[in-house]
Amino acid sequence: MNNYIAQVFRKTYVMAEMEIRKLLHDPTELITRAIQPILWLGIFGEALSNVHAIPTQGETYLQFITPGILTQSVVFIAIFYGLSIIWERDLGLLQKFLVTPTPRLALVWGKMISAGVRGLSQAIIIFIFAYILNIPLILTLWSIIGVILIVMLGAGFFTGLSMIIASIVKTRERFMGIGQVITLPLFFASNAIYPISIMPQWLQVVATINPLSYMVDGLRALLVSGDMTQIPMDIAVLGIATLLISFLSAYLYPNVVL
Repeated sequence: MNNYIAQVFRKTYVMAEMEIRKLLHDPTELITRAIQPILWLGIFGEALSNVHAIPTQGETYLQFITPGILTQSVVFIAIFYGLSIIWERDLGLLQKFLVTPTPRLALVWGKMISAGVRGLSQAIIIFIFAYILNIPLILTLWSIIGVILIVMLGAGFFTGLSMIIASIVKTRERFMGIGQVITLPLFFASNAIYPISIMPQWLQVVATINPLSYMVDGLRALLVSGDMTQIPMDIAVLGIATLLISFLSAYLYPNVVL
């Protein structure tokens, strides 16, 4: 049992390192991904900040929305990670991975960590742009550590979800359609761009079981409000959800090639 656990962690590191090297060899993805959060903050955020119609509990709207846009950027990167699984299958790479003694869980965790690193690159871009827009954020050692943890967990959860989708639909066209259907409702049914309190009752129920809401809540506490009372709950929910979905993803992973 101990040997299996050690092998899982060792192979997870190898898979994550391989995925991160792909990003370093082609950093254009990071540049293109930076456009979306910049547009949301620079146009949507600036425009809504002048309306003063959304209650933000004493924060400026740009402060309020920045953690939500960071969450959105991470989720959009992670949820389409399943495309790489389908692409690897079409090229025959996935079949080679599956015939090796590498534990399926290590393959899944490697993808999750890689998505988390991509998410952290988005965080750096958003922090720089927030500085340019003069958006005050709490950036201390502990808040940065907390951001890293929450981004990694959130990216891991939605990467696992995308891998499950890839295992079921098996084609890129269907995956893209389902990915859009899932991500947009999850984003708008969360506290990313407006507080849960102004939602209708039924939508508040959806928001409270939406993992994206816990990700936004944790980032907002770390970067804006400084209220850490709900941080343990946010991290616990994300951690449990990510762990459970990783096991389900590992179970379904071989189905991608069927």
